[in-house]
Amino acid sequence: MTLDPEDPRPPYQQVANSLRAAILTRKFAPGDKLPSQQQLAVHYGVARMTIQQALRILREESLILSRSGSGVFVRERTERPVGLRPHVEAAFEEPEVSIDFSGYTGETLHGVIQEPLDKIRIGRLRPQSLQIRMLLSDLSQPLAIPSRAGDKPGEDQSVRDRMAKIAERHSVAITESVNELAELGLVDKASAEVRVHGSAPLFKVYLINEQDLFFGYYPVVEHTVTINKKRVPIFDPMGKDTVLFHHTSDADPDSTGSQYVAETAKWFNSVWNTIARAPAS
Repeated sequence: MTLDPEDPRPPYQQVANSLRAAILTRKFAPGDKLPSQQQLAVHYGVARMTIQQALRILREESLILSRSGSGVFVRERTERPVGLRPHVEAAFEEPEVSIDFSGYTGETLHGVIQEPLDKIRIGRLRPQSLQIRMLLSDLSQPLAIPSRAGDKPGEDQSVRDRMAKIAERHSVAITESVNELAELGLVDKASAEVRVHGSAPLFKVYLINEQDLFFGYYPVVEHTVTINKKRVPIFDPMGKDTVLFHHTSDADPDSTGSQYVAETAKWFNSVWNTIARAPAS
């Protein structure tokens, strides 16, 4: 199998997308061992370094794991969680696209929408409207998490400031990218907005096209980060370890999926329209 030379994405992203699809469609079942890096390099016609970069993406998405001396395997837990990326990409093929996100920093959202936004820029996709709303924790004020761990646990502004910069980086990148599409006339109507609230980030929600809901809890972990050139132990909601569960609205308004979607939309709008506000500039 050779990669598409017309595809503007780097080869490692193309390989990662191909392997991700094989995992999510169970061509590689949970627990299966993937072919070796050399075999994958021959299969895709790329260098081993490209395969290593692709595998790193899948490892960060918790789809695979490496076992020393044994190889790379599909994670067993992919039997229950659902991949967010394919559903987001499918949503962008609709005439009207809407994504409501509630969570910590928006880093994962930023990652999964980059490819659809790139396809809009090069003319492969042309939705009529695009709306993204991001509901984030207000890291300018004290919260239970993120906070300092170790010998002196508790509230620490430097810990919050560190995460605030990460959240700002991703949310600003999203809003600027979406606004650029509108300015260039690539989407008839496009908007991206961020609002913050005073609750700690304990879970994440993606509501896609008012049809698909993804929900997951943030595990709180203790790890060490660098702040002002010092190693600091912190309690942190770890997004990369979040298992997402999927609910879909269908023709039956009384089905479990439809009720989950409807109630989550109601919850999101209630927070958005009451206690949430624009972040301080």
